[in-house]
Amino acid sequence: MGGSRRVTLKDIAASLGVSVNTVSRALADKDSVGEDTRARIKAEAQRLGYVPNSMARSLVLGSAMTLGLVITNPSNPFYSQLISTVEQRGRACGYSLMLLVTEESPEADQRAAEALLRWGVDGALVVPVQSDGQHWERLNESGVPLVLLNRDFPDLALDFVGVDYEHGAYEATRHLIEGGAKSLCLMEEDLPISPVEQRTAGFRRALAEAGIKPSRDPVLSVPTRRRESQALPWEPADAYRLAQDIVAGGDLPDAIMVGNDYFALGVYRALSEADLRVGEDVLVGGFGDHPFAAYLTPALTTVRLPVAEIGTTAVDVLLKRIQGGTDHQAEKRHERCELAVRASSRATVRASTSEDTTT
Repeated sequence: MGGSRRVTLKDIAASLGVSVNTVSRALADKDSVGEDTRARIKAEAQRLGYVPNSMARSLVLGSAMTLGLVITNPSNPFYSQLISTVEQRGRACGYSLMLLVTEESPEADQRAAEALLRWGVDGALVVPVQSDGQHWERLNESGVPLVLLNRDFPDLALDFVGVDYEHGAYEATRHLIEGGAKSLCLMEEDLPISPVEQRTAGFRRALAEAGIKPSRDPVLSVPTRRRESQALPWEPADAYRLAQDIVAGGDLPDAIMVGNDYFALGVYRALSEADLRVGEDVLVGGFGDHPFAAYLTPALTTVRLPVAEIGTTAVDVLLKRIQGGTDHQAEKRHERCELAVRASSRATVRASTSEDTTT
C-alpha cells in the first residue's frame, strides 16, 4: 500500500476479490472459511502489512484485552523478571500489558488505581505500597478484578500471590545452624515492608527451634538510602559499613544472614579486609540468588525466588477472575523458595569450590 494509511480489512478483500466478511472470519480463524482461502487471506494480510485494530476488537469483544501491572521499584531484579513473565503469559492469552510504576509513593499508588479504572483495563496485577490498600479494594469492588503481588493486605478480601519469605529465611537460617553456626545475625533493610517482616520472622523461628538464645537482638537494621526513595537500587555500601562495625566490635557471629544478595557483597568486602574467610571463619547466607551470586569467591549460598511461578500463577488467577467476576473467596498463595547451597555456608568446602545444590 502506498503512503502511511493503515491497511484495512477492505484493502485485503479488494486485493483478493473476496468479501470483507470473509476476510474478517478468516483472520479470526472461524470455521466457515476454507483452509485454502484462509491461508491466502493471511498471506495477503502479512504482505500488505495489516495490523489488527485493537480498539475496534475491544468494541466487538466488549473487552480492552489489556492487563494492568503496577510495580514499586523497577531497579529491583525481582520486578524486572516479573514484568517479563507477566507480559509473556498475558500475551499468550491474547492480552496486552499496561505498566505503571509508583516508586513507593502512596500518592502515586492511589493515582495508579484511578488510572486503571479510567483506562478500562480488564484486570490488574498490583505490587502495592504498604500504606493504605483501601483504594485497591474499591477498584476490585468497582468490577476490575485484581491480584496483589509480593505484598499482601491480609485483612482485605483480595487475591494474593507472592513469595513465602518466612519459610525461605527459615530454611536458610536452619542450614547455617546445621553447618555449625551457634551465633548468628540477620542484616535486614530498615524498611517497613512485609518481605522484611516475614524474613525476620523466619530467621527468629529457626533460632528458637534450635534453642539459640542470643544475649542481644540478632536482627540488625541496615540504614538505607531507600527510605528517601525506594525506587533506588540496593547499595552494598550500606551493608559494608554495618559489617565493618560488627567486625570492629570484636563479637563476631559464626554466621551472617542478609536480606538480599547485594548486602552480601558488602559483607564479603568487610570480612576480606579483616582477613576473615567467608565459608570458613564466618558462614554467609543471602537472599534472591541474583546472577552474580554463583560467581562470588566463594560462591554465595542464597535463597532462590520463584519469580516465574509467581508471575504465571498470578496471571492465571487474574484471568479466572476476569472470566468469572469478582464475587469470590479471596485466594492467598505463597510460593516456596529453593535454597541454592554453595561454598559460603559450608566450612568444609574450600573457597574455590563452585558446587551448587538446591534443597
